[in-house]
Amino acid sequence: MMENPRVLELGVQDLPDLMRLEQRCFSYHWSEEQYRLGLERGAFQVWGVHAHGSPVAYLAFSIVVGEMEILNLAVHPAFRRQGLAAKLMRSLMTFCREQKVEQGFLDVKRSNHPAIALYRRFGFEQYGVRKRYYPDTKEDALLFRCDFLGHTTPASKP
Repeated sequence: MMENPRVLELGVQDLPDLMRLEQRCFSYHWSEEQYRLGLERGAFQVWGVHAHGSPVAYLAFSIVVGEMEILNLAVHPAFRRQGLAAKLMRSLMTFCREQKVEQGFLDVKRSNHPAIALYRRFGFEQYGVRKRYYPDTKEDALLFRCDFLGHTTPASKP
């Protein structure tokens, strides 16, 4: 169990470690070039939690015109069930409130019950489905949305 994990912003210098984590967590994953271009151009941000000098959990997201989209969230299998995804989500929700973000969006595989439970815990509600969306499994994507206006962030307690 990690003691007091800190959320840090990841950059281009972290790409080799990030790619190893991405490949460990997903059978279909982004390329290093996609991450590099997105980070260099400021299209999205990546936050991570480190252990032993490398990221063991990360969250990639974008904010455009008052809307946030979670692009990827992953935790190394050896570090799951330790609250790292929730820590990343709490940090993101606080950041969104500070930035006056109005809504948040994400998609998740229909079969990813732990992720769905996490997102619901943070106030996301399903609003749609994209049939056969994921290229690796042809699984449906469940579409979730969270309205930040007029309420405090759910799951704000550690």
